[in-house]
Amino acid sequence: MTTSFLFRLASAGLLTSVSYSAMAQTQPTSAPEDEIIVTGSPLSRSIDEAITGASILTGDELANRLASTIGETLKYEPGVSSTFFGAGASRPIIRGQGGDRVRVLNNGIGSIDASSASPDHAVAAEPAQAERIEVLRGATVLRFGSSGSGGIVNVIDGRIPDAMPDGKFDGAFRIGASSVDSGREVAGSFDTAIGSNLVLHLDGTFKATDDYSIPGFNESARLIAIEEAEHEDEDHEGEDHEEEEHDDLMTGRLENSAVETKSLTGGLSYIGSRGYFGVALHRYESDYGIPGGHHHEEEHDEEEEEEEHHEEDEHDHEEEAGVTIALRQTRFDVNGSLELDGFFEKIQLFGGYADYTHTEFEGPGVVGTVFANEGYEARIEAIQTERGTWRAAYGGQIRHRDFSAIGEEAFVPPTSTDQIGIYTFQEVEKNDIHMEAAARYENTKHEVSGSTVERNFNLFSISAGGDIHLSDAFRMGGTVFRTERAPTTEELFSNGPHLATNQFERGDLTLGKEISTGVEAALRYRSDDQFMTANVFYTDYSDFIFETEIGEEEDGLSVFQFTSADANFKGFELHGGTNIGTLGSFTLKADALAEYVRAQTDTDNLPRIPPLSILAGLEASNDRLSLRAEVDYAAAQSTISALEIPTDNYALVNLFGTWKSPMDAQNVRISLSVLNLFNEDARQHTSFLKDVVPLPGRNIRFSISTAF
Repeated sequence: MTTSFLFRLASAGLLTSVSYSAMAQTQPTSAPEDEIIVTGSPLSRSIDEAITGASILTGDELANRLASTIGETLKYEPGVSSTFFGAGASRPIIRGQGGDRVRVLNNGIGSIDASSASPDHAVAAEPAQAERIEVLRGATVLRFGSSGSGGIVNVIDGRIPDAMPDGKFDGAFRIGASSVDSGREVAGSFDTAIGSNLVLHLDGTFKATDDYSIPGFNESARLIAIEEAEHEDEDHEGEDHEEEEHDDLMTGRLENSAVETKSLTGGLSYIGSRGYFGVALHRYESDYGIPGGHHHEEEHDEEEEEEEHHEEDEHDHEEEAGVTIALRQTRFDVNGSLELDGFFEKIQLFGGYADYTHTEFEGPGVVGTVFANEGYEARIEAIQTERGTWRAAYGGQIRHRDFSAIGEEAFVPPTSTDQIGIYTFQEVEKNDIHMEAAARYENTKHEVSGSTVERNFNLFSISAGGDIHLSDAFRMGGTVFRTERAPTTEELFSNGPHLATNQFERGDLTLGKEISTGVEAALRYRSDDQFMTANVFYTDYSDFIFETEIGEEEDGLSVFQFTSADANFKGFELHGGTNIGTLGSFTLKADALAEYVRAQTDTDNLPRIPPLSILAGLEASNDRLSLRAEVDYAAAQSTISALEIPTDNYALVNLFGTWKSPMDAQNVRISLSVLNLFNEDARQHTSFLKDVVPLPGRNIRFSISTAF
């Protein structure tokens, strides 16, 4: 640990990851049986009663896992990995599926950004202000539309209060720092009562990091070996060129991986005797670098050769500066609930509008491409009054998006998308047997702006499942489903360079809807001292849409064509824990998580599928102090698509320590953690940049938080 870092700790006392909920709550690692899931079905169920895979990240566990992006925050949850496009952009992958098949929500409404269009586009969601994050895996997501067919992530941050604060003024504050990237961050949030019915909410976050440290070379050993072999095969390439290639490798720090993010939110709610209604205005800004760099390769006609040297000089200048992204979003949300008498017991309203821009700079002040997305989404739900053992809910949803990409990387023409959907959830309980079903109809229309080109899709999805309590401790359940998803505008209309992934992308206007049919089985055990959850799933896709390389080049980039083929995904998640005993005043616990997914078409493996991974931990805790040590293991991935490079295995050791003030004192929490203790070189197979962008090296994090 350097003297400068110690000075930063002493003078600033900061941390890389901040959370309002972590400031105000101290909940156990495993979710309690009565914790309600608000995502998925509008008919509230506890997490212990969920039929398909679900998890809630909150309290101390959320504080330990927080990262600068939502993908890295959630990658330790069962079935979840991330796209990891550097420190500034990382989106969740659920059971090997990402992009438009995983919806990221803010308080139940889509993030309304461009993150599903490309892995270098960050999600406009701030995990640092999350009270809790819910993850749903499987088919219990018909509430949110076909674009969540692979899973749902809901970031719940309390920006619209739904109840009066416990005191007249409730708040929290947290500061901290990290060593791997000289990170510093501060966040605060508070709710205050205005009179007897109004609640004002304010929160803000600021974080900044420098380029992060890496254990060795930025390029993987496998990529270096491939490049050396290619140079040896070229007669005109000799030893001098090989040395030049090695001189270009980065060590110590990963260039252009710095991030600066800030957010500010104001919310106001009216709380009545039969419900509430609130609004919120949110501003989110993020400036981050794209490590590994990508630039458009200029075409040169023979008559332009005299300008080549000048253009190369400009290109070299841009390469040194690196590609940076300026993300800006202004968002307005509404949320309300009204209790009724009669056939319906409650009506719920969710709505959001956002104006989003994402500017890519190819050098200082040099604008490459501007992505814009202006859209809104609204959902209204009616909860039926319970009749005996029958519960039901009915809902309607509308979405609109105007999307454009103007500039060098305009691989998709300006388009508009309109979606309207209706759905229902039905539940019946009889003795120890619980049964549920859901259905959704949806119409999705894509149109190329300013033209007559459009596609219209009618989609119908259904799921049904049930579970049975075999004993007080054991429960077994399962779900079958058939869902339909419309292709995205990127899959239909792309025709241009996508520099983030070094591809020239071509869409296919003739693509039809994607149909998935599957089954999931779950077994759960919970006692006072142990818990275990096992989920096994199989999904068969008809006309699964994906990109494949076709052996052509355009603009110096390999051409990737969107196409469809039958495919299947199968795998499991196994999660368990046990109390070991006591040591003095400490209670000892052990837990482990194993997950695996296999995905392939009829002719090839699908790309960037996560390997087998295992997380095992040991905890010791008492009323004041909590200690945890864990090993995060990812197996080698050699089951790959035709043009992928295999990924080596890795094992990372992480340590966490938290001290809490006595119950009768002010709520203060001091945390110290060490991630990647042994500074191992680790690369996520799910990342497009895995062979040029490793995960960060050893990272010491420190934080102080208080609630008042």
